[in-house]
Amino acid sequence: MMRDRESSDEEDDRENLIHQNERVDDLSKSPRRSTFQIEDVKDRFALCRRFNFTSGKRYLLAIILPVLVLILYFATDIKSLFQTTVTTITYDGSFNSMRESELRALYLLKQQQLGLFKLWNHTLVNDTGSSLESTPGFTSVSRSSIVEDLKSDLLRQISLNKQIQQVLLSSHQLGNSLITSDNSTDPSLGGLGRCRKVDHNLSQRRTVEWKPRSNKYLFAICVSGQMSNHLICLEKHMFFAALLNRILVIPSSKVDYEFRRVLDVDHINKCLGREVIVTYDEFAERQKSHLHIDKFLCYFSQPQPCFLDEERVKKLKSLGISMNKLEGAWNEDVKNPKKRTVQDIMAKFSTDDDVLAIGDVFFADVENDWVMQPGGPISHKCKTLIEPSRLIMLSAQRFVQTFLGDNFIALHFRRHGFLKFCNAKKPSCFYPVPQAADCINSVLERANSPVIYLSTDAAESETGLLQSLVVFNGKTVPIVQRPARNSAEKWDALLYRHGLEGDPQVEAMLDKTICAMSSVFIGSSGSTFTDDILRLRKDWGCASLCDEYLCQGELPNFIADDE
Repeated sequence: MMRDRESSDEEDDRENLIHQNERVDDLSKSPRRSTFQIEDVKDRFALCRRFNFTSGKRYLLAIILPVLVLILYFATDIKSLFQTTVTTITYDGSFNSMRESELRALYLLKQQQLGLFKLWNHTLVNDTGSSLESTPGFTSVSRSSIVEDLKSDLLRQISLNKQIQQVLLSSHQLGNSLITSDNSTDPSLGGLGRCRKVDHNLSQRRTVEWKPRSNKYLFAICVSGQMSNHLICLEKHMFFAALLNRILVIPSSKVDYEFRRVLDVDHINKCLGREVIVTYDEFAERQKSHLHIDKFLCYFSQPQPCFLDEERVKKLKSLGISMNKLEGAWNEDVKNPKKRTVQDIMAKFSTDDDVLAIGDVFFADVENDWVMQPGGPISHKCKTLIEPSRLIMLSAQRFVQTFLGDNFIALHFRRHGFLKFCNAKKPSCFYPVPQAADCINSVLERANSPVIYLSTDAAESETGLLQSLVVFNGKTVPIVQRPARNSAEKWDALLYRHGLEGDPQVEAMLDKTICAMSSVFIGSSGSTFTDDILRLRKDWGCASLCDEYLCQGELPNFIADDE
């Protein structure tokens, strides 16, 4: 039938050609010819030449061409001629899988569209507000913040586009080779990474010299909260000691934590190049004949002088320390501390007495920007003064090398006792586990880390749910916690050999150290444990642009009623 149709078509073509030739002769006789007619004649002559073949030649070509194709097919590797960097797509016959991938890709495209609109609106706002530079309060920091926001939004769209590619290709079983080989859009290249390190320029910080007078001591007392609070209190005591030119005495383990087990005290003296801090035992050895606090001048007078109750005073006296009556330097309430300056401190607390105590200063608000700056307020030659002991540092490094590698997110997920604490604040800082998981997933998208280290006091029921909900690119991201002691693992051997294993304060400091070494850190708002990790990260130069509090800027999507 096909051949009959072809032969009939050929006969029609020949008839048409004859009629056309006849019409050409007629046209040549016509005295009136337009430009269009002349072009038509030329086209028809060309058509005549093109189809001037005999039917025998057509049949011959029809036979030879398929034979040549067959010869080429068997003689050469056709696939190699058309092979590209993309592997051969194999159809797995799963229509549902492809359909699901397409719907997911459409959703992501919609998200990308919304993100691009947001980016466009952002640029419009910046264009219309170009006169901001001349307005009060606009600084280079503001400009830098705008640029970083634009970079972040742009890279988010690049990442989203990458996800769309993966979703569309997933149904074709291309592995991730195509995506991972496409380095042109990898945010980690060319310094474009959204989670790159923050340069705090420690050399430009504001500092005070700590040059203590001999035999002049400041007796540190810290009673508020747990270890993290006490470390902050100790850091503020160091600032006071530097201002007052005194050697700081670390509290005894009989009335406070055993700081020597978790801190490198010798490191502080080495960083200053002189003795600026001593343990209580060293102080007691020097003051054998006179263990006495010459002046107890309290920074806080409310709710009780020096924030000391009778029980704490009895513990101090049990060490063999005698003291004069506690007196207040001024009217200062722990619940509502006033902002104080360096001049205020020196005017109120300067004295010639050998041993001075000022009580707990955790809540003291003295030059906060100065005290809390990266590197601290005191001039020294190290990255930071207060840091974990050498044994804890080494153990943390070995843990990271064993379980985490150089690219991991650390999460401090405080839960125990945090529900009531957070709900008393406005706004609350306690998030349902699914909402917390969504927030973690958004950080994962930016950080592109393969594993998360979890420091938490949460129950297994909460951590198990969290693990099931933390997903990136359709895959569950493993959440790692410190395992129980196992003799087959050697990362914690140093702690075991030195009798530090099982010490809750050592384990807490170990957790802090591991978190401080992470690529990106997510903390719990309102937690001093988190604050101390952030301090270490800034001082060590580990702080990232992606560091943030969990669900920062969001309200919990559900808050329980008060009791």
